[in-house]
Amino acid sequence: MLLALFNIADLLLRVLTWIIILQVILSWLIAFNVINTSSEGVRRFLVGLERFLDPLYRPIRRIMPDFGGLDLSPVVLLLAISIVRMLLAGLAADIAI
Repeated sequence: MLLALFNIADLLLRVLTWIIILQVILSWLIAFNVINTSSEGVRRFLVGLERFLDPLYRPIRRIMPDFGGLDLSPVVLLLAISIVRMLLAGLAADIAI
């Protein structure tokens, strides 16, 4: 039962990783004018992503120094997610033995 919970947590962290990567790629596409934000559907999707991920980015942005237009909080969050996934995998391996 506990191993299943670790697997569910790992799955959720993997999904969160892909959502962050999607948001970063979309922000690049907007910056280079590949995606037009005047479309209502695109704008709602981007606002939804921002509302979902901003509570995760906010504590990181408070701690990190200002790099001007460069936002490194997604990179820091992806590193933190990777570390948590490694710790969960280690814990799951210890429990399985």
